Amino acid sequence: MKVSLFATCLTNAFYPEVDLTMAKILKHLGHTIDVPEGQVCCGQIAFNSGYVDDAREVARTLINSFERSEVVVGPSGSCIAMIHHYYPTLFENEPVYLKKAEDLINKSYEFTQFIVDVLKKPDLGAHYSAKATYHPSCHATRLLGIGEAPLKLLQNVKGLELVPLPEAQLCCGFGGTFSVKMPKISEAMVAEKAEHVLESGADILLGLDMGCLMNISGYLEKINKPVKTMHIIQLLGEGMKS
Repeated sequence: MKVSLFATCLTNAFYPEVDLTMAKILKHLGHTIDVPEGQVCCGQIAFNSGYVDDAREVARTLINSFERSEVVVGPSGSCIAMIHHYYPTLFENEPVYLKKAEDLINKSYEFTQFIVDVLKKPDLGAHYSAKATYHPSCHATRLLGIGEAPLKLLQNVKGLELVPLPEAQLCCGFGGTFSVKMPKISEAMVAEKAEHVLESGADILLGLDMGCLMNISGYLEKINKPVKTMHIIQLLGEGMKS
């Protein structure tokens, strides 16, 4: 099928290798890839800060960018959750864009969702020798209901020892603008999360959202306890090369 990539603003600005690797994996699986021009942001930053009108304007741009797409796949549970859960509210008084938003909701997926639940490809033939633990980010888990898909992909990576993350359900404290508005609370939350990452004994911390991974890895570096962090897409991409 023809897959349109949703290159989220955070990955596009700071971790473009995640988007590039996502494209390579999907192409390897036999799909045609495009990256529609005009997509910028899902509007979550403005929405979470209370700038609803600004968020709506940004959301319209995103909707228009993917209007002709067959299927849309993104590397962020947080951004896909924004579309699925808050676009209906944003456009409840705009029938035309409400319908367009519903169309986008019905054809948009977080990467692991798409690979496991839609393509039915839990084993990508990857090999990666390491001891890793997985952080289930809040939006992906609680808003999109993603639970087993990323774990199935990781359990099928040959050579990967996947160990439990203590208190995995706890938030890392990032929350986009939350970490800016409430820095002390955010730091206390990420400190607790970092403690559990270290407790796991893992060499690598994996996740679905680079915002979470950026926050956790930043704190670990601050306390001189560097643990390698990777998006699941990055690990799979590396593993598929071997």
